[in-house]
Amino acid sequence: MGLIQTTAGTTKLAAQPRLCAVAIACSSALLFVVQPVMAKALLPRFGGAAGVWVACMLFFQVVLLLGYLYSFCVTRYCSPRAQALIHLAVLGLSLSALPLGARAESIGGNPTLAILLQLGASVGLPYFALSTTSPLLQSWLARERGATFPYRLFALSNAASLAALLLYPLAVEPLLPTRLQMLWWSGGYLGLVLLLALAAVGVVRHAPVPEAPLPGTETQRPWLWIALAACASTLWLAVTNYLGQLVAAMPFLWIAPMVAYLLSFILCFEADGWYRPHWFRWLMPAAWIAISSRMALEGSAGGLQWEIPVFCGALFVCCMFCHGELARSKPAPKEGLAFFYLMVASGGALGGLFVGLVAPNLFTTFLELPLGVTGSIFLAVYFLYGYHSPRRLLRLGLLTVAAFAVSTQYHGDNRITRSRSFYGALQIMDSGSGISAVRKLYSGRTIHGLEFLSPALRRTPTTYYGVHSGVGRVLGAPHKTARRIAIVGLGAGTLATYGRSGDFLRFYEINPAVIRTAAESFHFLRDSAAATDVIPGDGRLTLAREPAHSFDFVVLDAFSDDAIPVHLLTREAFQMDFERLRPGGLLLVHLSNRYLDLGAEVEALAAALGKSVVLIHSTPDPLQGTEHADWAILSNTPAGLDLLRPYSQAPATRKVRTWTDEYSSLFQLWR
Repeated sequence: MGLIQTTAGTTKLAAQPRLCAVAIACSSALLFVVQPVMAKALLPRFGGAAGVWVACMLFFQVVLLLGYLYSFCVTRYCSPRAQALIHLAVLGLSLSALPLGARAESIGGNPTLAILLQLGASVGLPYFALSTTSPLLQSWLARERGATFPYRLFALSNAASLAALLLYPLAVEPLLPTRLQMLWWSGGYLGLVLLLALAAVGVVRHAPVPEAPLPGTETQRPWLWIALAACASTLWLAVTNYLGQLVAAMPFLWIAPMVAYLLSFILCFEADGWYRPHWFRWLMPAAWIAISSRMALEGSAGGLQWEIPVFCGALFVCCMFCHGELARSKPAPKEGLAFFYLMVASGGALGGLFVGLVAPNLFTTFLELPLGVTGSIFLAVYFLYGYHSPRRLLRLGLLTVAAFAVSTQYHGDNRITRSRSFYGALQIMDSGSGISAVRKLYSGRTIHGLEFLSPALRRTPTTYYGVHSGVGRVLGAPHKTARRIAIVGLGAGTLATYGRSGDFLRFYEINPAVIRTAAESFHFLRDSAAATDVIPGDGRLTLAREPAHSFDFVVLDAFSDDAIPVHLLTREAFQMDFERLRPGGLLLVHLSNRYLDLGAEVEALAAALGKSVVLIHSTPDPLQGTEHADWAILSNTPAGLDLLRPYSQAPATRKVRTWTDEYSSLFQLWR
């Protein structure tokens, strides 16, 4: 591998470092492939929320920390023979979790806790065993006189992780259903356990008795190591969370920031590293400005084609700085390698805890990203600009914190309230005056409801639900009998305006904050002439509990821009929806999306199920408060859509593969 320099007394060990390098690379690849696999498997259980990925990353970082702690303890306090026996026992125990799988049901209560419990019960033991591989084998090799390259193995580990992450969306996700992904991973893990057992026995058999670490080695710079690792981890997960709110909770948008994060590790720890502090005295301010300006613009300039490269580029610069300073201050391999890795993992876990647990419960907006930027400023002031004086650092820190507090807490008088939960950030804003005064509901950057404040106009259907929209033409059509309507996605409750005396509208909403907002801040539900109720929970799971043939219409209103719940748009999901419809009933699907051509997928699903479909596009009308809207209307028979065909648009020309519960890929729908 070009990493080994043997001497006369160590030639017999030359094959062993190669074996360890292969084991580390394979372990890292499996370690990072399983992350998007398990996150994707859990998405349907939690409404497709982008927070699923952050919760998964929190779990994986905490388990990684436990693995590094285990490696540090066994190499510090156990003899080589005991290390081998203990680790072989851990590997054997981890096999009890195979084959890999995810539980089919969701757990009530806190979604983050539920995700952590499900991951712990399914992949916890194998992931723990994998996380010990790199630090443990590197520590063993560090004792060998001829093995002088443990930190290059750390770069190799991250390179294998990066390769696995890039391979997943390009080759694994499009070709293999989730169930087969888990089976193939289980087979790969079983083979790796055999390789690790061989490496453990071989290395430890030739290893000398562990030497005591040099005095003061383990207290050299542990807090700075933790701070640098925590800052990089916070920025990585905060950027991931931020981008995930823009488009969809899909592996592609999770993997792009992780690629930047891992690539910085590779470049900083490979040989002498690529990090040069004098470059980053200029690059870091550029990265701070780029992040701040894109957040201030809130997507109003350039759209997603700018968001992803700008945020990921700025993230890469910040991570290069943090990991470059880590690499510059790392100890010699025989003087505390395992402890150094433990501190780095501790910082990573702290960043994950902050973004995954603390921020959603402490902040009403995504403040973890500007806080991460602020942390990188402090570290850069210390490392890059030489502000080592405690008094100067304190003055600069107080000024920065004050400026940050003012900039993040100031808002215009028209913002009524902001709230945040696992499912995203909501804000309510009032604007206009007189008869044109309106109240708007935003989820992230996407408008999810608009109500005229004038009592005379309060029952006007607005945003994507105007009278000329697809849903407006169906629900607003004259009818003689009472109707039962199931609506997945509540928003502000705008569709309640189409309810008439005798009708029954049942909304299904997974976000408790949305339910409270619609009931307390908007009048659509209260003013509706129909009987309404709201069922909390994931739309697919709760609708599946309804009796067959119990609704005249099923409306899927959960696909507008910010987080696409893919599990609602599969063949099995549509089949279940049609089973809930009465004879002659219609399935209505809201498709408005700036980034994805969802109409092509709905047409493919309709063809696969033998259903008829029309696509209806409506244009905005500022006087009526409506937006561009795209709807698909599906029926069991062509005759059921005859009245809608005059308003239909041309079918989609894009040919896509039909999604199922085992397969989905958003790449094919990218506009």
